[in-house]
Amino acid sequence: MELKLKRPLAFFDLETTGVNIATDKIVEVSILKVNVDNSEEVYTRRINPQIPIPVESSMFHGIYDEDIKDAPTFKDLAKEIAEFIGDSDLAGYNSNKFDVPMLMEEFLAAGVEFSLEGRSFVDVQNIFHQMEQRTLKAAYKFYCGKSLDNAHQAEDDVRATYEVLKAQLSKYENESYTDKHGAVSYPVVNDVEALHKFTNLTKPVDFAGRFVYDEQDEVCINFGKHKGRRLTDVFESEPSYYAWMQNGDFPLYTKRILEKLWNEYKSARNAQKQQIAKKDEPKVKVETNPKPITSDMLASLQNKFGK
Repeated sequence: MELKLKRPLAFFDLETTGVNIATDKIVEVSILKVNVDNSEEVYTRRINPQIPIPVESSMFHGIYDEDIKDAPTFKDLAKEIAEFIGDSDLAGYNSNKFDVPMLMEEFLAAGVEFSLEGRSFVDVQNIFHQMEQRTLKAAYKFYCGKSLDNAHQAEDDVRATYEVLKAQLSKYENESYTDKHGAVSYPVVNDVEALHKFTNLTKPVDFAGRFVYDEQDEVCINFGKHKGRRLTDVFESEPSYYAWMQNGDFPLYTKRILEKLWNEYKSARNAQKQQIAKKDEPKVKVETNPKPITSDMLASLQNKFGK
């Protein structure tokens, strides 16, 4: 099956020093870009994270400190990676929760502009979990009937993810899905925008999931003591919350989104204050039909102000 694409779709997978988006680093990136004509381009590079790789992480993906000691840093490769992805939509396995925010964190730290605006994001894991509920290795076996012998090697994982998506499109082409509200739909279709809607389950604002949209599309906090509250309400009752987050150990992309939301909130508040002040201004009565000036009026004024 060929994908129906309006623009390229970049499947990507990251191997990292750990799973903390704010503090861990990428050690390998692999991108399989499927072009509109379904031709493929592959980009795979090892990366020096400039911090030690924990042994447990190395045992997981097979990349050790000595393997990347002479490799370029992400900053060295950031522009090259951004140019390779170009205007592609993004796809991966668990990519919405991990790979996309991790990639954005590295781009921001490197000072390379990479916008997520206008892109679609297809998380193949979310299709699998919603339609069948299980790991990439199990998905590959289930959908493709093949064993993934080199799991956790980035290029093998990303190619397996691509094959799983195509198999999912074939399997669920006419299969219905019932959501938690009882609404029935046929969401797994050969259309990236439709898959974007189906696989972005929690409607995250910042990908790290610190902020999410509620059912009214209002931004809500998704962690800590204010979880479930609208962000504007917290800004109103506790303005110091913004400074606390900006100075805290949160991902750079989360902080950028927070700054944008804070500036929007302040602009709305200032506009509201100006509107109230305008309503409260004393109204000056302008006489629309003034009395004609007479010689007596002029004489009176001359007596009052004149010589």
